[in-house]
Amino acid sequence: MALSGGCVKLMFPFALNLRHNNGAIMEATTKRTLTLRRTRGFHWIGALQLAVVMFAACACSHTTAPATENVAPQPAAPASGPATSPATSPATAPAPTPEQGRAVQAQMRNVLFHLSSTAAAHIDTLTGEVVPTGNNAMPVLDDKTSFEVHVKSARISVSPEALADTLNGYVFAKANSPLKDLTIYIDGDRLHVKGKLHSKGDVPFESLGTLSPTSDGRIRVHSEKVKAFKVPMKGIMNLFGIDLANVLDTSKIDGIDVDKNDLILDMSKLLPPPHIQGKVTSIRIQNNQVVAIFGTGEAGPPLEPGNYMAFKGNRLRFANLTMDNADVTVLDLDPADPLDWFQDHYKEQLVAGYSKVTPSFGLRAYVKDFAKLSRAGKSASAVPPQ
Repeated sequence: MALSGGCVKLMFPFALNLRHNNGAIMEATTKRTLTLRRTRGFHWIGALQLAVVMFAACACSHTTAPATENVAPQPAAPASGPATSPATSPATAPAPTPEQGRAVQAQMRNVLFHLSSTAAAHIDTLTGEVVPTGNNAMPVLDDKTSFEVHVKSARISVSPEALADTLNGYVFAKANSPLKDLTIYIDGDRLHVKGKLHSKGDVPFESLGTLSPTSDGRIRVHSEKVKAFKVPMKGIMNLFGIDLANVLDTSKIDGIDVDKNDLILDMSKLLPPPHIQGKVTSIRIQNNQVVAIFGTGEAGPPLEPGNYMAFKGNRLRFANLTMDNADVTVLDLDPADPLDWFQDHYKEQLVAGYSKVTPSFGLRAYVKDFAKLSRAGKSASAVPPQ
């Protein structure tokens, strides 16, 4: 057992006393001047001192572990000694990665998920995982930055108005952003964008382009027509060898890159938290909506009837409740329309509804739609059906 310097200093006086006492016993035995009782007394003293030395060594080899909050456990440091033979060491399974060990299974159906108070994306279906970010030990629904949604398969759509609202209010909200005052609308199967080139003195511009997925799962916006001051510029730009990359600087904008005349959008960085990680395999314009398909886009078997968000397995903090083996489903009080969910105001939506506990101690929370909550003036809680 390796001992610290403080332990050695503590044990050294005991070792000297032990040696002195043993010498006294030998001298007393030779001269036969001490009684048998005194000899036994020295043996008891020596045994007691040896016990104190062993206790000190054990006490110095232990430290108190600090308490932790929502922090993931750190992997143990490798042993400094020689490797143990495989024949003598017990077989152990490989430790799970942080994502495997802390991910909560998620499934959503017909959810209007708010990106802000005025913009929302419609999640038709989603299957994936809610994964804590950084050193967070678990997803905490009160903190949108504590988790990400890793999408395996989903169908998500957004209106051009909601897309413009998100770009203006979040992506290009900084004073030094290259674009300002964007408006977006659908023109057949094309995306029509108007705005101002803020980095070029607020020059008004408009562009018409198509959407397609890239090989790595991002979204390509290909510009077919470009105007400035209502004058067609695409031909002039081509004539002088100028492309969009020469005009638009996106180096300070996370989630947007420029490839010649195309914008490349990364949805995992572009949208506000909680961030969505997943590969876009198809994107199209349908019913005046921009529809993105993640993975196969196929929906799994429904876990509940109606509109819902379900979270199962591992640790999850939901309001003041922490579940070690999560079984939480948020359901719509009014299944006639999508579940209107705003993460920033979900507690108010919970208070306006009611909850039930399943026989296996799962939680089913029935919430009021955010838009209806606002119109009702945050009215009293709903009464659960009998």
